[in-house]
Amino acid sequence: MTLPVLTATINFSTGPSFAQALLLDSGQLDVNILADAVSVIVDVSDVIDKISFTRGRNITADQFQTGQLSLRILDTLGNFNPQNVLGPYYSLLSPMRKLTITATYSSITYDLFAGYITGYQTTTPSNAADNLTYTTITAVDAFRLFNLATVTSIAGAAAGDLSGTRINQILDAISWPSSMRDIDAGLTTLQIDPGTSRTALSAMATVETTEYGALYTGANGSIVFQDRQVTSTSVNNPATVFASDGSGITYQDVKFNLSDILVYNQANVTATGLALQTALNQDSIDLYFLHTYTATGLLMQDTATALNYAQSYVASRAATSIRVDQLTLNLYTENYNAGIIAALDLDFFDPVTIQADQPGNTSITKTVQIFGVSMDITVNSWITNFVTMEPVIDAFQLDYSELDDAQSILSY
Repeated sequence: MTLPVLTATINFSTGPSFAQALLLDSGQLDVNILADAVSVIVDVSDVIDKISFTRGRNITADQFQTGQLSLRILDTLGNFNPQNVLGPYYSLLSPMRKLTITATYSSITYDLFAGYITGYQTTTPSNAADNLTYTTITAVDAFRLFNLATVTSIAGAAAGDLSGTRINQILDAISWPSSMRDIDAGLTTLQIDPGTSRTALSAMATVETTEYGALYTGANGSIVFQDRQVTSTSVNNPATVFASDGSGITYQDVKFNLSDILVYNQANVTATGLALQTALNQDSIDLYFLHTYTATGLLMQDTATALNYAQSYVASRAATSIRVDQLTLNLYTENYNAGIIAALDLDFFDPVTIQADQPGNTSITKTVQIFGVSMDITVNSWITNFVTMEPVIDAFQLDYSELDDAQSILSY
């Protein structure tokens, strides 16, 4: 059985970029970064004992969260002892250095996680053999850095900016490298920036919500901003099929759930300086009782756009149906080529169709989108979990006179 080859590298240089330094008269343009010293980059793949990481969206908060990783290393030589003056990493072991995880399978290398080290924890079990010491490295993705950076006035921000322009302006304010951005232009025009003191992450989250888009850290460490058209039209891409009846990729486990956790039948939306806009679905209220969504301090320029946002939110969430909370793949399954590729390749907003046989000759079939990825990897196991949600249908693209009809076809 062929398995992916895991690679873990630590870049001990400062700064946010994961690229190797480019000295004058050396290196590769568009790949390396300019610097006055070569980065110290080490491959620690051969001493990995365990890796666990998670990336994704909080489905109730409707926003992506900071990705987190734990990498446990078997340190038999004391290389990760920060007081080992003869160690190869002496004076280099410091928080906020870069760490990347990739996997290579069938000659293709997949990015799994890229982040910044927050700590090194060393443990020596009391009953362990001589020289058996574990160093656990914890890391987070760029969202943690954005949450630590405070911004006030955003240079260049003006009324009429598109949402993507504003995201870039905020990233400029904290000197985030342009090479580590994948930013859509956006479809919503914004008010002038409020100029209040807040974190860079909070400032960008306001723009994300105003756009009805998505902001997250990619598996390669770059910041991704997708406008509402992109996040909705991905539903139309061909879905990867997982099935227990042999019609798709097999899986280890699937968790279905039917609840009201994602039901919202009233939305109260307020843009800065503008009147409150409210949308509701009385049929949904009669069925599920009142579930209210509230968004304040948004930056759309007029009440019509704010009302459209409220209406589309309710249209997408007024009803509920069974959903898939988690799909689990075991990469150690025999003859699992398609499953391994899916585990490594699928990422946020990719559509999947999941079929599960049920008692009484019944079955459940749902088409959903990937909204979270986690992996637990050891020498003898590789488990991938996908968190999913129903597609976020873009009601902004609808004729708003048809919203009542839309509510009958959108399932949340």
